[in-house]
Amino acid sequence: MYTSRRKIQKDKDAEPSEFEETVAQALFDLENTNQELKSDLKDLFINSAVQIDVSGNRKAVVIHVPYRLRKAFRKIHLRLVRELEKKFSGKDVVLIATRRIVRPPKKGFCCAATPLPHTYCCA
Repeated sequence: MYTSRRKIQKDKDAEPSEFEETVAQALFDLENTNQELKSDLKDLFINSAVQIDVSGNRKAVVIHVPYRLRKAFRKIHLRLVRELEKKFSGKDVVLIATRRIVRPPKKGFCCAATPLPHTYCCA
């Protein structure tokens, strides 16, 4: 069965918070009710969502999306943000792509385990 749980994908062993479940449910509802966004939202999901305080009594919803899906989110950004701001009344909605920085391989790591032939080092 297709549920709102498929709209949020966390890292291994990480459970979504209550607020993240609320955002995932809002995306799921938009996919089911809004024909304009239905085909675009079908394959999209989020990584996490956070509610932060902005100046004064304003609040913002920051939604982290996978970097590989940022172009798909960019296509529907205006319509999606407008609909989500209606759902979360009085809160600004911001979409941010999450990038994972991969450490470069250490120099000589691959060759350290194999010994050099004697013809290379002995003259």
